[in-house]
Amino acid sequence: MPATSKHRVPTLALRIAGLGLVPLTLSAAPPAVLPLQVVDAAGLPVRDAVIEIAPPPGDTRRPAFRWRNAMAQRDQAFVPGTLIVPRGAVVAFPNLDTVRHSIYSFSKPGPFKIDLYGHDQTRTQQFKVAGSIALGCNIHDQMRGYIRVTDTPYAALTDLNGLARIEGLAPGTYSVVVWHPAIRGANNEWRGRLQLDADKRARIALALRATGAR
Repeated sequence: MPATSKHRVPTLALRIAGLGLVPLTLSAAPPAVLPLQVVDAAGLPVRDAVIEIAPPPGDTRRPAFRWRNAMAQRDQAFVPGTLIVPRGAVVAFPNLDTVRHSIYSFSKPGPFKIDLYGHDQTRTQQFKVAGSIALGCNIHDQMRGYIRVTDTPYAALTDLNGLARIEGLAPGTYSVVVWHPAIRGANNEWRGRLQLDADKRARIALALRATGAR
């Protein structure tokens, strides 16, 4: 569950005919949205970086995201190119192309291979270990995709401006992990502790390689 608010939830009474005074509990204010931006050493925005924030002590909320656990093949590319899923998720791989695809990964957290399948067919794969999965196609060498398997519900992907919004956490100091295939660092990750506030954007500057890693 998200961190509890320090503010009491107000209780009012409403008089309803035949029932007398009925107590009403007003909903608490929604949790803050914490903005972050990821940039490179030159200050340029980094797109499709995964930001993960470790839950605070006592937070038992399970990871679940608004998007589907699905990565399509369309125009001989993985769509989306990077997908965040909770650990244990079963990911669907619908083929929207008119050609066949064969998906594989050699990544340690979840090596697998899906044999050739055709247009409007779907295959699935479960990912039981947290970490990063680099995907390829045995038929189309230019195809690259990435799945980030996470244990935290507080994860988001940066947009074209390098921006991401973490929902459900109160402002505070948190352990943060940023993953991107071009990050110079162990497992293509940046790790640190940041003070996050709803009214002030946190900025993370990364050292990147010229090209992504497989």
